[in-house]
Amino acid sequence: MPFSSFALGDITLHNRLVMAPMTRSRADADGVPSSLTALYYAQRASAGLIVTEGVQPSHAGKGYMNTPGLHTDEQVAGWREVTDAVHAAGGRIFAQIMHSGRIGHPDNTGAVPVAPSAVRPAGQIFTPAGMQDHLTPIELTTAEVEATVQDFADAAARAIEAGFDGVELHGANGYLIHQFLSQNANLREDRFGRSSVENRIRFAVETARAVVDRIGASRVGIRLSPGNGMGDLVEEDMHEVYPALVNELAALDLVYLHLVAGASDDLEQGIRKAWPNALILNTPAIGDPAARVAHSLERGADLVSLGASFLANPDLPLRLRLGAELSQADFATAFGGDHRGYTDYPVLSLHPASA
Repeated sequence: MPFSSFALGDITLHNRLVMAPMTRSRADADGVPSSLTALYYAQRASAGLIVTEGVQPSHAGKGYMNTPGLHTDEQVAGWREVTDAVHAAGGRIFAQIMHSGRIGHPDNTGAVPVAPSAVRPAGQIFTPAGMQDHLTPIELTTAEVEATVQDFADAAARAIEAGFDGVELHGANGYLIHQFLSQNANLREDRFGRSSVENRIRFAVETARAVVDRIGASRVGIRLSPGNGMGDLVEEDMHEVYPALVNELAALDLVYLHLVAGASDDLEQGIRKAWPNALILNTPAIGDPAARVAHSLERGADLVSLGASFLANPDLPLRLRLGAELSQADFATAFGGDHRGYTDYPVLSLHPASA
């Protein structure tokens, strides 16, 4: 089953294994990916689907150092080299569009972060000066929220121009879309605010609708992580918020939902039953990669995403098929730097008869 093909919208995936999005911080100061990035993703093209690291839709959406964007012509040209390399190697690739919201720092971006509300998250962020406390973000006006929706749509159009097979909206892990969903980061009083579940999910729904209108539903997925608490978010009412959100997203016919599981088995199964299209499941707390894949498929997933295992094993599908030993990721080289810990992980050397 993990190695069978799967029809995802208008494209066919060679297997059910998805390379999960992982920040690698190898873009240049202008957010342009390099030839090394093209090699990194092409090495992993045997995944059924690659979802890139988070790509900011605007300069205001940048949170971390040396992350790539999709809002300038130079960035589009850099990503075109990446998508050409992946397609030449037989792969499929979606760009994850990620606005970091209140998770950022002026030392990384030159500006104070923006967010649903002016609420400072606990914790720290890495900057050129080392780890620093998060700051109180600037609250977006209603007009600015609406403009940010269009930033996502514009970035999606640029992704297609750059040759991507589609885009994934990052609605998880404590970033902007997720911040609008939460109880403690969204204290707004306008139509995107805290007064109702309908208002709290509005930014996510309107963003998804704008992107679908721009590039078509068959090219749009979304990632959600109910109740995971990253970015200092509180979601005590996730059993109300996420069913409502999933119903609205299902009506838009998004090609997939990428669900980070673990907060609630009941909620996960309810989402599975309500979601009409492909479900990608990420279950980081479940054992080794092979066990994680088996568990996720047994739980009703159509596709299974893996992160660090793909980072350290460019040929992960082959290794899992053969039951071969897996390399372990070196997290000291995970963020920033050169080819070390990026494109130098080994692949299996097989005798022709066994290949």
